[in-house]
Amino acid sequence: MDYRGEAPPVLLDFLNYHEHIRSHSRKTVDEYFLDLRTFFRFMKLYRGLVSADVPFEEIQILDIDADFVRGISVTDVYAFLNYLSRDRAKSQRSRRSGYGLSATSRARKVATIRSFYKYLTTKVKLLEQNPMQDLDSPKSRRSLPKFLSLDECMQLLASIDGKHVERDFCIVTLFLNCGLRISELIGLNMTDVRGDYIRVLGKGNKERIIYLNEACMEAVNNYLPIRELVASKDKGALFVSRQGNRISRSTVHHLVKKYLLMAGLDSTQYSSHKLRHTAATLLLQNGVDVRTLQEVLGHDHLNTTQIYTHVDNNELRLAAKLSPLAGVRPKKTSTEGEQ
Repeated sequence: MDYRGEAPPVLLDFLNYHEHIRSHSRKTVDEYFLDLRTFFRFMKLYRGLVSADVPFEEIQILDIDADFVRGISVTDVYAFLNYLSRDRAKSQRSRRSGYGLSATSRARKVATIRSFYKYLTTKVKLLEQNPMQDLDSPKSRRSLPKFLSLDECMQLLASIDGKHVERDFCIVTLFLNCGLRISELIGLNMTDVRGDYIRVLGKGNKERIIYLNEACMEAVNNYLPIRELVASKDKGALFVSRQGNRISRSTVHHLVKKYLLMAGLDSTQYSSHKLRHTAATLLLQNGVDVRTLQEVLGHDHLNTTQIYTHVDNNELRLAAKLSPLAGVRPKKTSTEGEQ
């Protein structure tokens, strides 16, 4: 996506700031643009500035300027959230998907709007006061991450076979042992493999080092000779497709789903991101402390990592067993006594 031809100057400056000064990924900046484009399209429709018969996705926002942005209030944003929760299609590609975005999706758009107005107030001083300072975010239910058990991990690894077995085994092994994000895995270069560790470029272009255990090193060493034989269009990429391109996100999703199915596991419940959850959970279960795990996963905040401490907490299980009422049993019924 190239937002430069669609974003008005007041928005373009914000996007450039995040991409080139804050070093946010292009994907993140694209999401900022899409969120704010949807918001401004709604505001133009909400204020009667476009005809009601103009399709929502065709509303242009190039005329949005500082005065328009300055005139938006918190109550306008709440009207936008009402539209998202009731009238916005869940998938813009298919109207059959139903209507109403989840609280998580709405909360992300609120975060984007907050960030935009904070930038206008504190960075470029376009606003004297931030009208979104007290903007509330939708409450979302935080569910525990799904993960594979150790036995299921063994099943998954044992299922990997076929023409690209060395590549695919290496990919799944790194997911399960190192907890990589899919963007981090597909972004790995040959030069990032350095003996017993790999250099990973995470969110916000932050580099971190992940050390490899014996299984990972063996998987990498088995794959590298195969990789060197591939006539790749992207000579730097570690993982490449059959056509010689850097492996794509969709290809990785597909191969993970394929092997989950081959292993007899529920491919609808698990994905490549669930393998990251699996790595985090297994590491905690086997003695890695939460702060070390934070470094491994590349989380900025500890509370993001701490959700894994609630997945399978032995201390909580022990607490249940230590209840003074744990030994109480129900009385036998009179019927049981007669028998």
